[in-house]
Amino acid sequence: MPDRRHFLASGLALAAGHSLAQLAPRTVGRVVIVGGGWGGLAAAARLRRAAPDLDVTLVEREPLFRSLPLSNAWLVGRAPEVIAPAEHAAIAARSGYRPLRADATAVDRAQRRVHTTQGALDYDWLVLAAGIRYDYAPWLGDDARAIEAVRRQYPAAYVSGELDALKRKLTDFKGGELLMTVPPGPARCPPAPYERAVMIAWWLKTRRIPGRLTLVDAGGGMQRFNRVFAERYKDQIQHITHATVKAIDPYAKSLHTEFDEFRFDDAIIIPPQAAADIVRQAGLLETDTAGRPGNWAAFDPLRLHAPGDERVFLVGDLLGRASPLFGAYPKSAHMAARLGRIAADGILARANGVSPAPTLPESVCFVHTDVEPAEALRIEASYRQRGDGLIMQTVRQREEPQPRGEDADWARGLFADIAKHD
Repeated sequence: MPDRRHFLASGLALAAGHSLAQLAPRTVGRVVIVGGGWGGLAAAARLRRAAPDLDVTLVEREPLFRSLPLSNAWLVGRAPEVIAPAEHAAIAARSGYRPLRADATAVDRAQRRVHTTQGALDYDWLVLAAGIRYDYAPWLGDDARAIEAVRRQYPAAYVSGELDALKRKLTDFKGGELLMTVPPGPARCPPAPYERAVMIAWWLKTRRIPGRLTLVDAGGGMQRFNRVFAERYKDQIQHITHATVKAIDPYAKSLHTEFDEFRFDDAIIIPPQAAADIVRQAGLLETDTAGRPGNWAAFDPLRLHAPGDERVFLVGDLLGRASPLFGAYPKSAHMAARLGRIAADGILARANGVSPAPTLPESVCFVHTDVEPAEALRIEASYRQRGDGLIMQTVRQREEPQPRGEDADWARGLFADIAKHD
């Protein structure tokens, strides 16, 4: 029986109509992964374990992988940083792929080439796992100065690089009106703002800080959290639901909704979100019935490749609608890692000259709904394809009173799976 190396090489040669001798000057196949978060790392690890002959390059601007799945508890000193920051170069060395510290600036899909700040990379398959961008335009238009002021002074802290700044902000907060926005969906980890609100309310209450958190919520909240706000923290949280933010003035420290104006002493401004800019540049955004581009990536929800381009796979938080029945997949670390593995398996199948099997992910996340006594929810989402071809979602929430570190164990296990090569 031929080994995997022979099978991969032969499959590619036959598919391309070339002999092995003609392919000899180059590697069996080149994979470029843009983004070194959960999805990108999971794809790289899976590819290297299953097909060592593939040439895999991961492009990431940051030198360290730092993720804080328990960030809201960490912000107020209720949880350690359970995943130690790890150098991307060290993770790559263990798994055997090539790291490139650079910004990916453009994708030329016709030439199968990714342009970066360190030069261009040709690819046979591309995985875009570049995450989200903040979209301040609905509130601030194209006022670059105001956008930078909001980003710097009132960080959303939805990416790890901003969490230290938010922790300092909370430590320095002596009282007054603290405002936080909850963006319209889809957004990364929808329960996270409510968990953060509970942690901050507990922080204010237990430290007797004379302040209040005003939560300006584009939606209606989550039932479990709404009850905790009302019963446990009515003096610490003012929850304004179904409030559409119209404008923010970072200099006057004011926020305007359709009907009200809110003044604040400090703020955590979580704006609407969208897929990373490179998705737009590559022409991979969803479009509406009039052909206008949306904010999120279009993709085949059963195989994760781009519509009309089976060489490009999209994973993680940048994805748009998976099904008209429920909308987008949860934008969670667990989901991103599962999608990265599915994309890698799709590349492996195509490298062997076969069509990838339809594969659906699953998601798990933990959120704290109160602090003392500790209470948590385990939220699981699973998926199946119905007879009419549509994907349906089933969500289960399990109460976990007095948790014993299950969330930390989950986070460590998820990281071990993508950061170690076996």
